[in-house]
Amino acid sequence: MRMLIRLLEFLAPFRGLLAVTVFMMIGASVFALAVPQIIGYALDSAIHSQQTGGAVAWTPLLVGFGLIMGAAILRGLFAYSQQYLGEKLSQSVAYTIRNAIYDRLQKLSFAYHDTAQIGQIMSRATQDVEAMRQYINMGLIRVGAIVILLIVTLVLMLRTSPTLTFVSWTFLPIIAGISIYMSSRLRPYWELVQNGQGRMSNVLQENLSGARVVKAFSREDFEAQKFSVEVEQLFTHSYRTNQIQAGSGPLLTALGALSIVSTVAFGGREVAWGTITPGELVAFVVYLQLLQQPVRQLGFIINIFSRTVSAGQRIYDILDAESAVQEKANAIVLGRGRGEVRFEHVAFGYGASTPVLHDVTFEANPGEIVALVGPTGSGKSSLVNLMPRFYDVTGGRILVDGEDIRNLSIASLRSQIGIVQQDVFLFIDTIRENLRYGRLEATDEEVEEAAKAARIHEFILTLPDGYDTWVGERGVTLSGGQKQRISIARTLLLDPAILIFDDSTSSVDMETEYLIQQVLAELMQGRTTFVIAQRLRTVKAADTILVLDRGAIVERGRHEELARGGGLYQRIYELELRDQEEAFEASTGAAARA
Repeated sequence: MRMLIRLLEFLAPFRGLLAVTVFMMIGASVFALAVPQIIGYALDSAIHSQQTGGAVAWTPLLVGFGLIMGAAILRGLFAYSQQYLGEKLSQSVAYTIRNAIYDRLQKLSFAYHDTAQIGQIMSRATQDVEAMRQYINMGLIRVGAIVILLIVTLVLMLRTSPTLTFVSWTFLPIIAGISIYMSSRLRPYWELVQNGQGRMSNVLQENLSGARVVKAFSREDFEAQKFSVEVEQLFTHSYRTNQIQAGSGPLLTALGALSIVSTVAFGGREVAWGTITPGELVAFVVYLQLLQQPVRQLGFIINIFSRTVSAGQRIYDILDAESAVQEKANAIVLGRGRGEVRFEHVAFGYGASTPVLHDVTFEANPGEIVALVGPTGSGKSSLVNLMPRFYDVTGGRILVDGEDIRNLSIASLRSQIGIVQQDVFLFIDTIRENLRYGRLEATDEEVEEAAKAARIHEFILTLPDGYDTWVGERGVTLSGGQKQRISIARTLLLDPAILIFDDSTSSVDMETEYLIQQVLAELMQGRTTFVIAQRLRTVKAADTILVLDRGAIVERGRHEELARGGGLYQRIYELELRDQEEAFEASTGAAARA
C-alpha cells in the first residue's frame, strides 16, 4: 500500500483533471444505477394499471422506455468522458514518469551506468511505465466506480428487502474472493514476466550492438539460442498467467448465474407473498447483473495493483538512485579560466576493495602538455575521468584554477574541459549536428573550421550530402579514424581551457596522426592538455610525462631523460615506442631520398 500511495504523487500536477474525471465517473455510476429503478417503476406501474383498469397501460411503459433511453444516453456520455479524461490523465502521468526516469538517468554519475543493464532500464521506461498507466486508468479510477456502485446498490437493495439483499449478495463476496485469490497467484508470474521482458530486451540490445562481433566469430546460432532461452521463459510465464485466468473465468460465470437463480427463486416467493413487487424483483436481478462484472473485475484490478507494486519498485530503483557525484547547493560557476590543474594526494577506487589511484600529486600549468603513460590498468583513464567529475575522488582533492572542483557547478566545470574519448560515440544524426553537439549555437562556418582543423573537412565534402549526411548508429558507416577526427573536431568547437585526449589518435594512420598533431600543436597553445597515447610523437612533444603503475606515479619528466632512466618508461620505450621511432626515421629517410 505504501508503494501504491507513493505513486499517487505523480497525480499532484493533474488535480483538476482528476477532479473532473471523478465527477464523470460518479455521473456514469448514477445513471447506471437509475436504470434498474426505472425498469422496476415502469413494470409495477404497468401491472398496477392493468390490475385497476383491466387493460395493459402503455403510458408507464413508454415513459419508462424514454427514461431508460435518456439514462442510457447520459450514462454513455459520462462514461465516454470518464474514459477519455482517464486516458488523458494516465497518459499524462506516464509522460511525467518517463521524463522523470530520463532526467534521473542523465544526472546519475558513471558509477551507476557502469553496473546498470541497458535492457533492464529500457524495460522500466516502457513496460513498467505502461503498468503505471494502467494503474491510473484501469485500476485507480475503475476501483472508485466499483466502490460507488457497490455502496449505492447495497443501500437501494436494503431499502427494498434486507432478506432478498442477503440472498443476492451471498455469492458476491465469494466471486470477489476467488478473483482476489487468482490475482495473488498471478502476481509472482507477472513479476517473472516483467523481469523476463527486461532480460530479453538486454539480450536483444546487446546482440544488435555487437552484431559485427557476432558475425566475426560466427556465433549467430549461439546468440539465437541465448535469445531463444529468454523468449521461452517469457512465453512459459505469460502462458501460465493465461492458464490461471482461463481457469477462473468459467467458475466465476457459474457463480454469477447461481446468484441470479437464487435471487429469482427466493424473490419469486417474496412476490407471491406480497413482500416485494414484481418490478422490485426485476430491479434486483438487473442490479445483480450490473454488479457481477465490476465484482469480477476486482481480481483484475488487484492484479493491476500487484503489477503496479512490482513496476513501481523497479521505477523507484532509478528515481531513488543517488548519484555518487553530488553538486553543492551553492556551487561556484566557473567562468573561462586559465586551466591550471593541480592534484593533491588524490586517491580513488571504484569500490572499497578495488583501489585504482593512490597518492597522486602533480601540477599542470596553462599551455603545458601532460602525457600519461603506463601499462594497461595503471589508472590513466581513471585519472582523467576525475577531472570532469565523472567520478569523485575518495581521497585528496583536485583543483582547477585554485578551486576544489567539488565546489564548482558540474556544468560549468565540464564546459571548460574538452574530451576526446577512446571509445568514440556518434549520434544517429547528421555530421553537422554531431559536430556541434557540445555547442548548439555554433555557426556553420565555425563547424567547418573545426572540421578543417581536425583534417576531416575534405572527407565530409566527398559524402553525398556533405555535412548533412546522416551517420549510422554509433557511426558504423565511418571508419575508426574518421570517427576519431569528427570527435576531435567536436571537442575543438567547444574551445575549452583544458583538453583531454584519451588515445585520441589510436585509430588513425601515422600520416593522419602527423597532420592532426600539426594542428593540435597550435590549438594546445594556452590550454592545459592531457594526453593518453601510445604514439612516440605524442609523448616526445609533452612538457611532462607522468608514468603510472598500479595507480601511482612512479616516474615523471621529459622523454629524453626518462628514455634512459632505467625505469618503467625505458622498458615501455624499448618494447613499444622504439619501433615507431625507427619506422618514422625510415619513412622520413625514404621520403628525403625520393
